[in-house]
Amino acid sequence: MSLDPPSYLGSLQNNIRARPIPWEGAVRAGNITDDHLKKIKAVDKVRKEQRIQTIKTDLAGYTTLLAGGSQSKSVLESASRRTDIVQYILVLASDLIQDVPELADSLVSHPEPYKPFLPFLHSSNNAEDPIPLLTSTFLTALVSHSLVTSSKPAPRDAEALPQLYTYLSTLTKNSDSGLQDIGVQGFSELLRKKHAREIFWKHRKETLDPLIETLRTAAGTKDSSGNSVAGNNTRSIEPGLAGGVGLQLLYRVLLVIWQLTFESELIGEDLQENYEIIQLYTQLLRLSPKEKTTRLLLATLFNLCDSNRSILLPVAVFVRLPALLTNLAGRHLVDPDLLEDLNGLSTMLDEYTKTQTTFDQYAAEVQSGHLRWSPPHKNPTFWKENARRILDESNGALPKKLAEILSKDWENDKQVLAIACNDVGQLVKELPERRAQLERAGLKTRVMELMADKDETVRWESLRAVGEWLRYTFDG
Repeated sequence: MSLDPPSYLGSLQNNIRARPIPWEGAVRAGNITDDHLKKIKAVDKVRKEQRIQTIKTDLAGYTTLLAGGSQSKSVLESASRRTDIVQYILVLASDLIQDVPELADSLVSHPEPYKPFLPFLHSSNNAEDPIPLLTSTFLTALVSHSLVTSSKPAPRDAEALPQLYTYLSTLTKNSDSGLQDIGVQGFSELLRKKHAREIFWKHRKETLDPLIETLRTAAGTKDSSGNSVAGNNTRSIEPGLAGGVGLQLLYRVLLVIWQLTFESELIGEDLQENYEIIQLYTQLLRLSPKEKTTRLLLATLFNLCDSNRSILLPVAVFVRLPALLTNLAGRHLVDPDLLEDLNGLSTMLDEYTKTQTTFDQYAAEVQSGHLRWSPPHKNPTFWKENARRILDESNGALPKKLAEILSKDWENDKQVLAIACNDVGQLVKELPERRAQLERAGLKTRVMELMADKDETVRWESLRAVGEWLRYTFDG
């Protein structure tokens, strides 16, 4: 899927192309060689057809110009102290490999094609410095070409990708939307092969976290201090994108995460556990302003749910995704890919809900990481029938998840703590002989701590839970 280059980058490149460079003076000063200058002049400011013909007749020479050879330095290594020349060559190099794919082929067959370029990625900590920005543009294009033309993972790419990802992530964290655009589109160009996606995921604290924060901002699930708020609390959110996130940036971020979900079987569970991706995407689907963003949201949800049904379908039901899909199906949607994913996801959820029990609903709510006062919590019959299963299912996964939920402070939604305390008390009441299991999970200690919480409801529910513990302790 091809995207137009970010306007910020195009403007910068055009500005640099228009600058006069004192080439002869650079030769006299020893910044570049006569051979460098001849090759540059033969392809600079000439018709595209002439440029293509010149390079094709001397692929080895232009490969050496950019990447160096056994007996000569590359033009960038020679001119490394001349900022004006370095900037100009970086723009020219990007133009050359775009115009002449054969040059890109020749470069990636060079023993060390990225060596002259990689140091310039780290040449400045200033996000607006043109040199690392232009370097990343060239390297992104060349590494992407290497990825799609190589039959197996290449060591050169494995070395370059983490460095590229690190630099591009600094752009995605920048407040300038133009720089964010460049960083996110760079990610998208690189995520074309499985091993590139695996490296991206390995470095997800740098690469993925800023993108998720952008989506949370767009979804309105962050407060004024930047903290995440309840994933399924959507009533107070106005329609449309929040936080000033532009449609183009949103689309590019959604595209990157969609590409990442080609490995959804490996990453889906972690995406949900660490980022509550189903809640986030369901909210974004409610707010999606265009069919093209809706298409990417549905495609990503389908990829994730299809590969992680047991984990993600219960969460999808809990956050009322089926009702939202029914609403979408009633709109006049024309994109065939969108409709295919919409129908596939709806069918998948319909099949799941037909076999769902009250226990499944409760388990889905707990696994979602966010609790609300749904019917099971205050239903004595539910606890009598299901308490033992809650403790035993999947080697005690649910009480462990309750402990995880209780470990957070929930400053923006204290009722979650109150509900979790209620559930712990219900488990102790029904199965007092299993108190040791709950204590090992850290639930007793945390519930006792919450007796001093500033929220009255949390204090009351924690006091009731501790009361159950003390009652059976004294009775025993």
